Amino acid sequence: MSTDTDNESSSNSCKAPDSDGEVAEDIAIVAFERKMDTAEDIVDGIGDRYESIDILEYHGDVFEEHWGEYDCFIGLMASGIAMRKTAHLLDDKWDDPAICVVDEELTWAIPITGGHHGANQVADDLASMGAVPAMTTASEAADKQGVEKQAKALDAHVVNGDSTVATNLAVLDDELGPIERLDGPKAVLVDDDVTVLKRNKDDGVVLGCGSVAGADVEQFHAAWEQALNEADLDRGDVEFVATGTRKADEEGMLAAAEEWGLGVIAFEKETLEEFEGPTPSRSKELIGWPGIAEASAIAAGRDHDLLAEKTRYDEAVTVAIGE
Repeated sequence: MSTDTDNESSSNSCKAPDSDGEVAEDIAIVAFERKMDTAEDIVDGIGDRYESIDILEYHGDVFEEHWGEYDCFIGLMASGIAMRKTAHLLDDKWDDPAICVVDEELTWAIPITGGHHGANQVADDLASMGAVPAMTTASEAADKQGVEKQAKALDAHVVNGDSTVATNLAVLDDELGPIERLDGPKAVLVDDDVTVLKRNKDDGVVLGCGSVAGADVEQFHAAWEQALNEADLDRGDVEFVATGTRKADEEGMLAAAEEWGLGVIAFEKETLEEFEGPTPSRSKELIGWPGIAEASAIAAGRDHDLLAEKTRYDEAVTVAIGE
C-alpha cells in the first residue's frame, strides 16, 4: 500500500541529495498481518506529514528486500525483532535508513537507529497519536537542540556530517552559540569540528516575528496569515520563523510554528543591530534592542532583503517578511 502526500504539512521535513539531518520523507510501516489495522491508523494519523508512506507486511527478509528504498522504517513490532532483522544491514549512520519501533497499542515510539536522521522525527509525529517518544540521543535527552535539528529548523542540511559529533557535544555543554551566517561568494577554511549547513531551496521567505509577552498561539496564526495574504503569499512559501533571543521562548510562537511545520531560529542582539529595519521601533528606545520583526527577517532572508515591512496584529504580534 502506498500513500502520496503533497500539502502544506510537507514542510515538516527537508531533503536534499546530500541531506543528512532529521530527514524522513519516504516512510515504510512494517507490520504483521494481524496488526494491519493499526498500520492503517498510523497512515491516517500522520501520513500527510510525509511525501509517501507505504505499508509492508512483515516476513523474515522484508527489511533486507526494501533496504535503501525508505528514509525510515516504522516497525510495528517488538524492538528485538527489528534489531535482529536489520543489524547485519547497518553500514553507515549517514546512509542507513532510520528505524523507529512502536507497539500495537501506540504506547511507546522508540527510535533504535538513525535518531537524528528521521527516527526522532517519526517518534515525535507518533506522539500526536498518543505514543510516548522514548528518545535516547544525547541532545534530546538533555532537551537541547542539536545541530541536525537546527538544520531542519532552517530548512537546510548538514554538508559535513562527521563534524556533528564535536558540535553536538558543544550543544550539550552550552558552548556552541548561535549559528553564524556567511554570505558568498567566499572561500571558507574550516576545522573538522565546524558543522556547515546549506539551505535546501533556492527560494522562499522568512517570517520575522516579535510579540508582547504571552501572546497566544491563535494571535500568531492570525498575524502570520494576515502578513502572508497582504504579500500575496501562503504558508508553502515560508522557510522558517526568525526572531530575537529575548523572544525565543515565547510559547505561543513555538506552538504556532510547530503547527505550521516550521522551525524557529533566534538571533542575538548584535546580529539584529547589524540588520536593523527601516521602521522605527519603541523597543530600541526602551530596552536598546532594534525592532525584532524587521531585523530578524532581514538577517535571516537569503538576500538580506525586506519583502514586507512589519505589520502589527491585535496589538500583540509583529510580523515582517524577509527574502
